[in-house]
Amino acid sequence: MDPQAVKYLAAGLAMGLGALGPGIGIGILGYGAMQGLARNPEARGPIMTNMLIAIAMAEAIGIYSLIVAIILAMVA
Repeated sequence: MDPQAVKYLAAGLAMGLGALGPGIGIGILGYGAMQGLARNPEARGPIMTNMLIAIAMAEAIGIYSLIVAIILAMVA
């Protein structure tokens, strides 16, 4: 297999697998937040704040995997 093809395959796998975890995590976070809001609507502020902070942290993992994929694609 050509080294260039392996490099692009590794970059694609890094981004694909790196985005899978945050995507699932954000879905679970949204589900939990909606369940909490349905059970206790008065706690909307703290639930939404904590949900957004957790989503930002999960999204950061996806951004890190994008950076790794770009580095893998650009470096020899």
